[in-house]
This record gives sequence, structure tokens and C-alpha cells, in this order.
Amino acid sequence: MKEKELEDLENEEGEDLKIPVNDKRRFDESGERKAADATEANSVEREPQISPAEIELAARLKAETERREAAESKLVGVQAKFEQAKADLERETSEMRARLMKTLEDRASQGKFNFLQTLLPVLDNLNLAVSASESDASVENLRDGVRGVARSFEQALVSVGVEPVASVGGDFDPEIHEAVDMIPVESGQDGKVTAEYQKGYRFGDRLLRPARVQVGKAS
Repeated sequence: MKEKELEDLENEEGEDLKIPVNDKRRFDESGERKAADATEANSVEREPQISPAEIELAARLKAETERREAAESKLVGVQAKFEQAKADLERETSEMRARLMKTLEDRASQGKFNFLQTLLPVLDNLNLAVSASESDASVENLRDGVRGVARSFEQALVSVGVEPVASVGGDFDPEIHEAVDMIPVESGQDGKVTAEYQKGYRFGDRLLRPARVQVGKAS
């Protein structure tokens, strides 16, 4: 009996002891790497793959964005140049207008100055006529003095471009004559100006006033 128990004990010690081990290594008994099973493969996170079409679309979008930004930058520059040119034009126009107004004012002032200079001799002649009438009260001398003043004044008007309107002996022209009355005349004098009551004057192409005249009319 004891021999049987001893034999069984030896048999048990001689057997390979199998110890359960949870081996998580990915290598087999020969040292080769094990292939991951489906569960492990699915558990690994994969990086997303970008297709060539997506790459091309992204490149086109980037290029379009760059073109748009360049166009906007160019537009801002053009707008700034336009505003600067507008401001310069307004300043130049204002300065030109101011220079033109000053030139016109200077010309008007010079014209008045020149006209006043032409009137001074008229005043001198008038003063001489008054002085002569005080020393010589004759009507003839007074008349000659007044005539001299009138001639001086007409010359002053002519010097600034004022001309008398022709009347006596010429045809009646309603554009430059004003008929005061009419007188019977021969057929050859019909429509002619026979007398002048008041002289008319023109300044260049403009009529300052018409001449007041008498017109002949054939009976």
C-alpha cells in the first residue's frame, strides 16, 4: 500500500506542471510577431485619408482666397488714389476759381480807374468854363465853354468804347432809333431821320440807349 502511494507521488512530480499564464504579448512561440485580430484592428484609430480631389479643391480655394484678398487690397489702393485725385482736383479748381475772380476784379478795377482818368479832363474843362463865366458873363463865352466840356466828355466816352449812334440823314432803324414824331417830306426822304432830339450810344455790340429822332414821311 505504501509502495503504491509512493509511486503515485513520483508520477505526479514527474509530470509537467501546467501553470495558466495570460500572455498578452504579440509574439508566438517561435518569436514571430502575431497578426492583430479583427477586434484589435478596429480598436486602433486610423488617421483620415485625404483624396486627390479634396487636395485639388483645397488648393483652388486657397488660390481663389489669395486672388480675392489681392483684388480687395488693389481696390483699396485705387479708392485711396481716387480720393486723393478728387481732393487735388477740387483744390486746383478752387484755386483757379479764386485766381479767375481776382483777375476779373483787377480788370474791372483797372477799367474803372482808366475811365475815371478820362473824366478828369472833363472836370477840368468844366471848372475852366465856370471860372471864365465868373470873369466874363457874356453868353457867347459861356456857350463856348460848355461846348468844350461836352466835347471832352464825348472823347472820354469814346476812349472806353462808347460810340454815338448815327441818326440824321440815315434810314430810320427801330433797333437803334426811337421815333418821337414824324414830318411830311418828299418821296426821296421817306423813312429818313430828319432831326435828332437826343443822341443814342452803343457800347460794342450793345445799345446803351436809342437815339430819339424825328422821321420823315412822304405824303
